[in-house]
Amino acid sequence: MQSNFVETLIGAIVVVIASVFLFYGYTTSGMRSESGYAVTAEFNRVDGLATGSDVRLSGIKIGTVVAQSIDPKNYKAVVTMNLASDVKVPDDSSAKITSEGLLGSNYVALTPGGSEDYLADGSQIDFTQGSVDLMGLIGQAVFSATGDKSGSDK
Repeated sequence: MQSNFVETLIGAIVVVIASVFLFYGYTTSGMRSESGYAVTAEFNRVDGLATGSDVRLSGIKIGTVVAQSIDPKNYKAVVTMNLASDVKVPDDSSAKITSEGLLGSNYVALTPGGSEDYLADGSQIDFTQGSVDLMGLIGQAVFSATGDKSGSDK
C-alpha cells in the first residue's frame, strides 16, 4: 500500500512540473491572441513570411501576421496583420518584408508616413515592398562575375 502512495505522489509531481513548463512556454511564446485591429497589405512576393511572423515598427514588435491568401484578380499575396490597439499607425505608412539577417526569419517592417489620419480596423496599407529572393541575387552575382568566355579564345 505504501508503494502505491509513493507512485501516485511522484506522478502528481510530474504532472505539476509539466503544467508549469506548458504555462511558461505559452506565456513567453507570444502565441496568445492579442486584442488589436486588423490591417491588410498586398505584396508581389512573401517568400519566407509565415503566419505568426512579427510586424515591427522601428524594430519593436507591434503585431503579428495572422493570415495569408492570394488575390485571384491580380495574383498578389494578401497578408492580414493584427496590430496592437495602443499603437496608431499613419494611413500612408509603408510595409516591407525583410529578414533578421542572412539566416534569420522574415518579418513585416512598417515605416510610418506623415499623415494625421491613422489606420483603422479593416484598413489596407497601400505602399508595399515584397521579399527579396536572396538565392536568386546570389546566383545572378555569381554568374555575372564569371561571364561568358566562350567567344574570347578566337
